[in-house]
Amino acid sequence: MENRHVISVLVENKPGVLARVSGMFSGRGFNIHSLAVAPSQDAEYSRMTIVTHGNVQIIEQIIKQLRKLINVVRVQDLALGEYVDREMVLIRVRATAAKRAEVLRITDIFRGKVVDVSHDTITLEVSGTQSKIDAILELLAPLGITELIRTGTIAIPRAKKVLKTGDSLE
Repeated sequence: MENRHVISVLVENKPGVLARVSGMFSGRGFNIHSLAVAPSQDAEYSRMTIVTHGNVQIIEQIIKQLRKLINVVRVQDLALGEYVDREMVLIRVRATAAKRAEVLRITDIFRGKVVDVSHDTITLEVSGTQSKIDAILELLAPLGITELIRTGTIAIPRAKKVLKTGDSLE
C-alpha cells in the first residue's frame, strides 16, 4: 500500500544540492509529488520539504539514499509523527458580474484573500492543508478556474508538549 510521506531534509545551502537530491529521485525511479525549498533559520542551511508516495520499503530506501548524499545534514520522515503542514495556492477565476459575489463568498468561507481583480477575473490566495486547497478548487472549478499555481507542501513537526489555555510559557 502506498502512503503519502512528507520528508523534511536539512541540507547545506550550496549550489548543486537540489540537483543531487532530485537526481537521486529520478535515477532510482522515485516520484516527487511536491518540493519546497528555502533557507532555514540559519542561512548556511536550507530546508527541503519533499512529498512523495510509496510503501514502507520504498520510503525506507528513499531516506537511506538521501542520508548518503553529500551536503545532506538531516532527514526526517514527518509521517512517522505528528506534524503541521500547509500549502498555498494562487487561483485566477472567471468572475463576471453575475458570478463575482459567489466567488467572493467561497473565498470568505475558506478564509482566502483577493490579491488581484480585473474586469473579468479575480485572483485569490488561499493557504491551508492539502484537503482544504483541494476543496476550494472543487468549488471554484464550475465557475471557471483559468489558472492556478500551488506552492507544494511545507511542514514542521509538532511540538512535544502542546500548551493548553492557562499554561505558562515559562
